[in-house]
Amino acid sequence: MEQGYDVVVIGGGTGGYVSAIRASQLGLKAAVVEKGKLGGTCLHAGCIPSKALLRSAEVYANTKNGENFGVIAPEVNLDFSKVQARKEGITERLFKGVQHLMKKGKIDVYEGTGVITGEKDVSVKLNNGGEEFLAARHILLATGSRPRTLPGLDVDGTYVMTSDEALNMEELPASILVIGGGVIGMEWASMLNDFGVKVTVLEYAKRILPAEDKDVSRELQRLMKKKGVKIITGAKVLSETLKKNHGVSIQAEHKGKEKEFTADRLLVSVGRAPVTDYIGLEDTKVQIEHGFIQVNEHYQTNEANVYAIGDVIGGLQLAHVASHEGMIAVEHMAGKNPSPLDSALVAKCVYSSPEAASVGLAEDEAKEEGYEVKTGKFSFRAIGKSLVFGVPDGFVKLVVDKKTDKLLGAHMVGPHVTDMVTEAGLAQVLEATAMDIGSTIHPHPTLAEAIGEAALAVHGQEIHG
Repeated sequence: MEQGYDVVVIGGGTGGYVSAIRASQLGLKAAVVEKGKLGGTCLHAGCIPSKALLRSAEVYANTKNGENFGVIAPEVNLDFSKVQARKEGITERLFKGVQHLMKKGKIDVYEGTGVITGEKDVSVKLNNGGEEFLAARHILLATGSRPRTLPGLDVDGTYVMTSDEALNMEELPASILVIGGGVIGMEWASMLNDFGVKVTVLEYAKRILPAEDKDVSRELQRLMKKKGVKIITGAKVLSETLKKNHGVSIQAEHKGKEKEFTADRLLVSVGRAPVTDYIGLEDTKVQIEHGFIQVNEHYQTNEANVYAIGDVIGGLQLAHVASHEGMIAVEHMAGKNPSPLDSALVAKCVYSSPEAASVGLAEDEAKEEGYEVKTGKFSFRAIGKSLVFGVPDGFVKLVVDKKTDKLLGAHMVGPHVTDMVTEAGLAQVLEATAMDIGSTIHPHPTLAEAIGEAALAVHGQEIHG
């Protein structure tokens, strides 16, 4: 018997289940089709489990350095099985929370693989056998992404891994090569280094975090090297030279010469590829370019009743972006007129130790767009709370339109900056000026004082600089 819905969401990751909740709030009958577990990559193989491991690594590193705080621990041991158990406990708790939200919203969940079989029909091959047929006024594709790899670097889970396999390691290697110095690569490099693993990062671009402000890239690279992470930029990995024999070896071109790098394991971290196969798109008008589904500002495809959000459409492949895109799409389905997402107002975070975060335009980007810019930069070395935490490195940098004093971008490296960047994001939403931010009273002692000081520094008025 065919079940009827206003919205059928294919993919129950962060973007998918949030979309279904918003649909329920708007009075739409919604269903979610998920072949794995609700929460998707973010909850089970990405955001949450990786941050749980990062936190354990941070605690381990801080405990070993406890003498700096007057805490003497003669022998600090790491039980990686308990680290993994803690990670699993966190994800399971949040998974149960998502299940509760589905019940609360009276959202039907189908555990299986969803395929578009008609203009408004979805077939679900259930994981436990059998098949369900769903009629949908609207279909929302939120099928996410999977880790990319490089030709010749076949993932075996033992010597060559992506983040998926790395998250489930039973024991830590003594050394590892990380191919890719983007966000995921640098988070793993930081984490494994804090766990005591010898880490080498090979990045093809001229700098790590090439999408971030140059000052952020430069500072985080300096601090990673200070911790003991070996970083080689401008390195072209030669995949065909990979050898496995009680470890891995691979060659890379660097400064005109081929060099060999060896380690116990190799982690490939070169981005994520959209999942668009086997969902029935070949019989639709849905357009795909470079692997990504093409949509309009309301996430509508060429099929008027089919929408797509999240990693599968490219752009900023971030969980919070997918959620917001989903809410916009569902509101459009409901006949509302939601404001389009402005990617310049999306905060981006790197959960390394120390952290990095940004929102808005980098200094070079602002200049390329024709702005005459001023910048204000303030070091955490002059912030009392940073010294209390024992993490004095890093800074806050604000990019401002010289003519209007309007904030164009904010860029940070330092302790807990991923928790601080939202202030700058809100400032941009409200079109605040540097003087507005500098006039805001930031409580003392807090790390956020660095934002206020950086805003004052735009006009040479910083107090503690």
